[in-house]
Amino acid sequence: MEKKTPLYAWHESHGGKIVPFAGHLLPVQYEQGVIAEHEAVRNRAGLFDVSHMGEFVVSGEDAFDNLQRIATNDFSKMPVGRVRYTLMCNDNGGVIDDLVVCKMGEENGGRYLLVVNAANREKDAAWIRSHLEGSAQFEDISDSLAQIAVQGPLSERILARLADPASIPSTYYTLIENSVAGGVPCIVSRTGYTGEKGFELYCALGDAVALWEKLLDAGENDGLIPCGLGSRDTLRLEAAMPLYGHEMTDDITPFEAALSFAVKMNKPDFIGKQRLAGGETPARIRVGLRVIGRGISRGGEDVFADGVAIGKTTSGSFAPHLKEAIAMALVRRERTAPGQKVEIDVRGRRVEAVVTGLPFYKR
Repeated sequence: MEKKTPLYAWHESHGGKIVPFAGHLLPVQYEQGVIAEHEAVRNRAGLFDVSHMGEFVVSGEDAFDNLQRIATNDFSKMPVGRVRYTLMCNDNGGVIDDLVVCKMGEENGGRYLLVVNAANREKDAAWIRSHLEGSAQFEDISDSLAQIAVQGPLSERILARLADPASIPSTYYTLIENSVAGGVPCIVSRTGYTGEKGFELYCALGDAVALWEKLLDAGENDGLIPCGLGSRDTLRLEAAMPLYGHEMTDDITPFEAALSFAVKMNKPDFIGKQRLAGGETPARIRVGLRVIGRGISRGGEDVFADGVAIGKTTSGSFAPHLKEAIAMALVRRERTAPGQKVEIDVRGRRVEAVVTGLPFYKR
């Protein structure tokens, strides 16, 4: 049985096309369509219900030591209010999940908010619980929070109509815990999954509809519109942001996924470090592909060079803002030079593409 977010009834009554996703019922698009929603975020602003995401709190005297060991990034010089992207790896160096860690406080040894992928919530919670050592507490607070993302170049202007400047984080990957927007208490984080300036707001379930509607009203004259999962996926693909289950799996390492920036090999031991040691030049690596033949690539398609299979696509779509078909792929490292011609097997037909650097789009 799929769960409903506190905004489900709003989506349904405002033309949202509801689909099951990661155990939840969410809008894939509204009546205006994916392309209009995508372009709204690129040029103005869009509003997303991301209440399906998982949120955990790790706290206590040994919270920091546990995070250092469980996650790949380094949290040793992380001030309160800072957000950091990281990965959790298994013993073989494969990615269990990617997540953001937010430092919420120093009290009693430290308090951290972890935001994880919805589909991995139970798996991640079990993994963290089973690896905690010493004096550290773990709490899954996912069912008590709604999460709303306002994304796009006008997002800050829109949010400023509802929140005091002191309640809006000014630097990318920072947050303010005790913020208020439109009279609604919330956490405001300057983060997102679209490649644009934006914010993610966490509030109590009962406040979600009020906050959503206040944001829409505040952004009406700036062209803010509600957006669904479809445009969220095309936006993240243009920005070359990885998606778990596609660019990352239990069998794909951070170095293969081109996420070495989130792995600090010079910090004390972390889970998976031994297998990752010496693996920063893996046999395969994530690259971008621009499709120059006729066809749209998706994930899981074979990639060929000179008639020889060299890898597989991980995600692919028509890119609304770039107005071309693009894909990401894991291919053999010796075939990753930008400009190299390859072919993608799109439903039994070879379609020409060219290797390109990532991201495809950057503001």
